[in-house]
Amino acid sequence: MKSLPAIDRYIFRLVLMPMLAVFLIAASLLVLDKMLKLFDFVATEGGPVSIVFRMLANLLPEYASLAIPLGLMLGILFAFRKLATSSELDVMRAVGLSYNRLLRVPYMITLALAALNLVIVGYLQPLSRYYYEQLQFELRSGALGASIKVGEFTTLKDKMALRIEQSEEDGRRLLGIFARVNSARGQMLTISAREGRFLALKDQPDTIILRLTDGQIIQDQPGQTPRVLSFSSHDLPIDLPAIEKFRQRGDKNAEYLLPELLRVGWSDQVSQEVRNQTRASLNYRLVEVVMMLLLPLLAVALAIPPKRSTSPLGVFVSIVLVVAYHKVNEYGQAVAALGRVSPALALWGPFVVFAALIIWMYWRVAFVPGGQAIGALERVATGLGKRLRSLMARRKARSGAV
Repeated sequence: MKSLPAIDRYIFRLVLMPMLAVFLIAASLLVLDKMLKLFDFVATEGGPVSIVFRMLANLLPEYASLAIPLGLMLGILFAFRKLATSSELDVMRAVGLSYNRLLRVPYMITLALAALNLVIVGYLQPLSRYYYEQLQFELRSGALGASIKVGEFTTLKDKMALRIEQSEEDGRRLLGIFARVNSARGQMLTISAREGRFLALKDQPDTIILRLTDGQIIQDQPGQTPRVLSFSSHDLPIDLPAIEKFRQRGDKNAEYLLPELLRVGWSDQVSQEVRNQTRASLNYRLVEVVMMLLLPLLAVALAIPPKRSTSPLGVFVSIVLVVAYHKVNEYGQAVAALGRVSPALALWGPFVVFAALIIWMYWRVAFVPGGQAIGALERVATGLGKRLRSLMARRKARSGAV
């Protein structure tokens, strides 16, 4: 950065802080919203709390692919808005610095983030989605130790009913244990213990040992007097239920890496339905990354308010446009995956329209004297604001008179 001119370093600092702030805020809001749902899901399935954070870690690439473009656009927008409202932009323009020149550093940042986003959507996101679903599957199947729930009776292979009061150390240490076991000789064993630990057997992967500490065993056999035995340590073998293996990656087109999408999308060994889905997914990922190259132009076009105006309308419009375009792309991907429309038309058609709108807005601001991209919207918003304030004042006056 020291080799850059002072003006570029200044713009870099103006862009960096709001960009990072928006990125962190957007990612945090998305994570917090999902965290509450995951805590509820894991608690229902009886899994350890640590699984929530592992699942959230696998969701970060998906959230990053949404937060990075939004943070980039708003970082550039806030930087140029500050330059415009403080009249620094007028000084820069007066000394011969064009908008194209001022966008040099923002485009350096954009190219770096676009490359990063391509890696995320093309490689990290498919893998993280697969691992996220794998964790969900293992949680439901009991592979993560979630089959034994605190405060409930759990039946294992119709031979044992087990209940625990507390679980610590991610389910490895159990407190307040009660169990009823049907032995092969027809005995009914009722076992209570202060605590227990699960131990694995190297030579018997389908069996684990529940080592109990400080408890009692009541042996009840038909025709005989029940016997009560006390123990300081007792090993109780437990046969693990058969756990179905999770599917291989690639059953869903969202789990394909970019090279895999290219191979499957034009392969004659798969059905037309699969080809449509993979081509739609490939075009969706590419168009989302390519659109980032136009975000600096959109940010500058919406950052420059009309003279003597400090309205934040441009910020609102920019967010609406980016979110709406993202939703249009999602709809285009769904339609293209069904084979109703070509992916080129469903996804690159809206891109061409949106790109033309952005270029026109930027051209108005950068090359038309006094041109404004949202001047008409500013006037409409100002008029609506005046009417709303007038209406509120009339209602307040009427309520005061009554």
